[in-house]
Amino acid sequence: MAKEKSIYTCSDCGGISPKWLGKCPSCGAWNTLIEGVAEAPGASGKNNRYQALAKSQPVATLSEIEATDFERTRTGQDELDRVLGGGIVAGGVVLIGGDPGIGKSTLLLQAIDDLSQKLPVLYVTGEESGAQIAMRSRRLGLAGLKVRVLAEISLEKILATLEAERPAFCVIDSIQTLYSEHLSSAPGSVAQVRECAAQLTRTAKSSGCAMVLVGHVTKEGSLAGPRVLEHIVDTVLYFEGDTHSSFRLVRAIKNRFGAVNEIGVFAMTEKGLKGVANPSAIFLSTHGEPVPGSCVLVTLEGTRPLLVELQALVDGGGPSPRRLSVGLDRDRLAMLLAVLHRHAGVATQDQDVFVNAVGGVRISEPAADLAVLLAIQSSLRGRPLPKGFIAFGEIGLAGEVRPAPRGQERLKEAAKLGFSVAVVPKANAPKKPIEGLTVHAVERIEEAMDCVRGL
Repeated sequence: MAKEKSIYTCSDCGGISPKWLGKCPSCGAWNTLIEGVAEAPGASGKNNRYQALAKSQPVATLSEIEATDFERTRTGQDELDRVLGGGIVAGGVVLIGGDPGIGKSTLLLQAIDDLSQKLPVLYVTGEESGAQIAMRSRRLGLAGLKVRVLAEISLEKILATLEAERPAFCVIDSIQTLYSEHLSSAPGSVAQVRECAAQLTRTAKSSGCAMVLVGHVTKEGSLAGPRVLEHIVDTVLYFEGDTHSSFRLVRAIKNRFGAVNEIGVFAMTEKGLKGVANPSAIFLSTHGEPVPGSCVLVTLEGTRPLLVELQALVDGGGPSPRRLSVGLDRDRLAMLLAVLHRHAGVATQDQDVFVNAVGGVRISEPAADLAVLLAIQSSLRGRPLPKGFIAFGEIGLAGEVRPAPRGQERLKEAAKLGFSVAVVPKANAPKKPIEGLTVHAVERIEEAMDCVRGL
């Protein structure tokens, strides 16, 4: 027998190479080529394999094209609806990824059970049997009276079932387990994932069925499979959270029908995932009295202001001090410490500095800079910040305090939760006083330090 010919496919862009290379010749990514079996000529079988994902339309002038807002159907999970932009859209394809055991299947089973009261639905499982899905449904206290379930991994059989059942909402759990008979590679390979996702997306667009694809993640935390998978779908959601904690975050990375960087907060309970209406309470600690090294930050997650406690610990470090941050960028911490020394005269070169965002939340916006420095100074001096104190603002290398976007909303959220003192950039100072909140506006980091010392 002739030996099967191997080809190497890039997991990022899907480019093909006849031999292994350290660097992908198509996109330039390193160590992304994966070995697979070459497809035989004419193995595709069907002519429609390379059809467009959406229906073809004639050339038209942009101003003459009729534009209407998308109708949305609420899933019954308010936090999930927030991340999706208000609910599911007919023909929309959502890709949701997360670590094993984080709660993806649980959340989708709850959503599909609520939707089944309004729409015909179908749950396709490739990883579990129908009995396992039924056991989970009973454990969560779901009725499941109108939820149709199919345990299958053959793409052709799934497409035939979709044609027969004609659901308005379908969950595919998971895309990595499916295979197409027209490809000889194994399920989960780059070619199979790309082909199955394209065929399902094409079906969703032509039939108007809203579809959710569950995706595995790599050990680095990114979605497994080719990067083209994220380009095919309309919305990409990431399920985040520590499996040791009861709280989970669902974050939108891409959304053609709504805002990106929205988050939904869930609490894992015995009866499944429950939405958290006031997530600020999760990320604030329960100190009876203020403690040194703690400062509350008002951060923005999409359209939602969140109050997060930042903690800093400054300790004697010896000849090679450590700089460690959890939930914040470590390089930015090193830069802020240099600004603190140069412009505010607070030296930490011989000190270990540890910074932590409470509750396992990740903060990427630069508006956290001022709160980080105030927490560090509080820990270094051993003096707690006043009770009911919040701060936000970006710090520049010249020592200036730059404004943060939507500062008024941040201040109003803090006042609503009972905070009474705020140090903010001068450009974010409110034009009208906010009831119960004393705002100190500063332009430079040294002004902020002097202001806090006087409180």
